[in-house]
Amino acid sequence: MTDKKNKHITVLLVDDEDRFRESLSRQLEARGILASEANNGEDAIKKVRHDNPNVVILDQEMPGMDGIQTLKELKKIRPETQVIMHTGHGGVESARITGKHDVFRYVEKPCRIEEMMGVIHAAVEERGHALARNEITEVKRNSVKEWLTGVANARPGIIILGLILFVCIAAMPVPKQMRDLLGTQKTGELGEIIAGYSDYRKMETGATIAQHYLRESGFSQSASPEKMEPGQMKPDRAEPDPSVAKAAFKAKVMVGVLVVAALFWATAAIPIGITALLVGTIMCFFGVFSPGMVAKAYAKDSVVFIFGVLSLAAAVSKTGLDRRIGMLLLGSSTSLFRFALIFAPLLSISAAFLSEHALVAFIAPILMLAYMGAIKSQGIKKDKGLIVMLLLTLTFCANVGGPGSPAAGGRNAVMLGIFSDYGLSISFGDWVKMGLPFVPVMSLVIAGYFFITQRKKILVKKMNVAAQVKKESRKIGKMTPDEYKAAGILILVVALWSTTSSYFGMGGPVVLCLILLNIMGILRWKDINNIHMDVVALYAAASAMGYGLAKTGAALWLAGSLISVLPEFLKSGDGLYISTSFITGIMTNFMSDGATVAAIGPITVPMGALSGTSPILVGLATAFASSFAHILVIGTPNNAIVYSLARDPETGEQLLTMKDFLIHGSVVFLLSMAVLWGWVFFGYWKAISL
Repeated sequence: MTDKKNKHITVLLVDDEDRFRESLSRQLEARGILASEANNGEDAIKKVRHDNPNVVILDQEMPGMDGIQTLKELKKIRPETQVIMHTGHGGVESARITGKHDVFRYVEKPCRIEEMMGVIHAAVEERGHALARNEITEVKRNSVKEWLTGVANARPGIIILGLILFVCIAAMPVPKQMRDLLGTQKTGELGEIIAGYSDYRKMETGATIAQHYLRESGFSQSASPEKMEPGQMKPDRAEPDPSVAKAAFKAKVMVGVLVVAALFWATAAIPIGITALLVGTIMCFFGVFSPGMVAKAYAKDSVVFIFGVLSLAAAVSKTGLDRRIGMLLLGSSTSLFRFALIFAPLLSISAAFLSEHALVAFIAPILMLAYMGAIKSQGIKKDKGLIVMLLLTLTFCANVGGPGSPAAGGRNAVMLGIFSDYGLSISFGDWVKMGLPFVPVMSLVIAGYFFITQRKKILVKKMNVAAQVKKESRKIGKMTPDEYKAAGILILVVALWSTTSSYFGMGGPVVLCLILLNIMGILRWKDINNIHMDVVALYAAASAMGYGLAKTGAALWLAGSLISVLPEFLKSGDGLYISTSFITGIMTNFMSDGATVAAIGPITVPMGALSGTSPILVGLATAFASSFAHILVIGTPNNAIVYSLARDPETGEQLLTMKDFLIHGSVVFLLSMAVLWGWVFFGYWKAISL
């Protein structure tokens, strides 16, 4: 009888003995496997190129091109194809030789059909891992629906949908609000509608966003705008400004890029690195920026930082220092309950004063070690619930450390600058008083959510993170000289981040430390080549996209559009805190937190003053919500680091997917808003408001 699980398995038999080959072929087909045949290496190579079988059963001893030569050629063409070496001249030595050439399994000839079926099934499973390791996608074409749905990194239906959405957005008529916004001249008056434009301070008085953007982007050589005195009304124009139409098209293109990139990243329609390249390609071909400016938009300090911390994490893991750090930070996590109750708030509070990205970069590899040790000890291949709880708790708790103090990130520094522009100020202590009480409460809510929702799904019921880390530490013995060197470099990079980031950024110090690690012989170029550059490309594209949205005025239009649809009760008082935080939270999932605050802050702060609401509290509500970038991998470096490291080191399988971030991140985003509104706005702010 045939087995349903054999239905889609394809096997190529390569053997010069016709009778043996034909007999085995009949036995396989009787069990539902689709078998094809070749009696020499040359024909086998042609069949593999055109038919792409799942498994090749290959005779080692053949005239002409022998099995080893054939194997080498097959692997060049299809590295994912699993080869079972079949020979009547077997033995330990033969198995040893074939093992050098990526043979899945060595079986002696003849082999019982039941044994062969078991090997074939194992080979098919391994082929799936090989596809992941080699980043190869296979789209099944058994039906139109199946083809359109596709698989991860190859979803034709989503690709077509993205193309349709982009064309519709780019071709739609320019909304009146966008046209008016891009055509409004700068007067210099406090609180004017275009004050939220990212380059507002660089604009000349009398210039419009459209004129400034086109001039700065090299697309317009028009004369300087007419100078205007403060309070002077914009003169009526008999003819519409042509620069507005040009700039509006670029702004619509950027909105289309935002929609397509978010869709592709969320659904894994194409590889994330290819989507990252697509963003820059569209910006270049549609003339949003010149090629040089597009490249500059990709090469932000945050991108260098991501590259640096991933490389630094590789060095820390290589020396074994991550296990030592784990004992310090995870020493109390003797159960998943204690991990949620103690580690989560400890991490969030630390992230309020230290580099949250550095903390995630140090801890994520440790949790991966604990995870791999736990599933191996239980004899299981994967525990989805456990990896979701460990790594998403880590990144989301690090994210929500942002409101804790002004030192928690660049977004807070941007808001302090906006306060200064409007003649407002807040002390470090006052910020901590207004924001820090939110941090431990929110971290416990996040940890509780994952503990409750994943507890029944977790296969490893008694997870002792501290014991797993301690077990790994015992394997490596006392600290080595390389560990001491790596520890010194870690202390140096944290010190540089804390004291010189305003001068050298976050990327400069970490790259300097990578150079030092290489000079000391700890980190080799090969180690750096092994990091997941697709994540670096993803974050680079997110930075470029945020830059394009801000410079074209699209970000300001999106923010204004969201605010304009708000009911009146959300435009002042507690309602304004709620509306501005929600808008900020939504946008920060698609733009960097700093860019979001820069675009929305100059709008929301004066709205507070005009409505009789504390502008400082409105600004804090905006800054706090910029920490809630949980939904997409691009939302924050924390997410990108965790996503990059969440791969099975043996199979190459991506353990955390874009879908995991989308589903759990959306829930945590709503929980973050609920805690911000209930515990902060309607809670302790009422008692301690500035």
